[in-house]
Amino acid sequence: MELIDAITRRRSVRDFTEKEVDTDTLIKILNYANLAPSAGNLQARDFIIVKDKDIRYALSEAALGQHFVAEAPANIVVCANLKRISPYGSRGRNLYCIQDTAAATDHILLLALEYGLSTCWVGAFSESEVSEILDLPSYIRPVAIVPIGYPRSIPKSPPRRDIKEMIHFDSW
Repeated sequence: MELIDAITRRRSVRDFTEKEVDTDTLIKILNYANLAPSAGNLQARDFIIVKDKDIRYALSEAALGQHFVAEAPANIVVCANLKRISPYGSRGRNLYCIQDTAAATDHILLLALEYGLSTCWVGAFSESEVSEILDLPSYIRPVAIVPIGYPRSIPKSPPRRDIKEMIHFDSW
């Protein structure tokens, strides 16, 4: 699959079949996702694969009742590693590790298509609840929950702004 094709086909899917996602496939996706750029190549991100039904349900509650999180057969929780980014001080903790996780998350969304899977980037959740559910150490910050599975249906492409409204040259 060409990259442009993947980018144009990617959708936020919230309706998954019950078919299990193979752990080896998830690990392959994460191996490629970790090739995303990162500040100083510190790779200040970690990934938690969640397949346990009860934990998925707890995550869906922490995600403000977004029950498709529980209904997906797997979730990948993308976390910023504040210890690993520490050489960059506060800018690393407040920005670089978030950029690192965002780049890896986008890779996950696109790579899933290569395996016939669909995803949705979930950012609306209680960080403290997710941290507690997953027993995260204090230096790990959950940044995204990515439900992943085989799509039951794929939504139509949402409308996009005309790019000309969003491009500026040399200044605002």
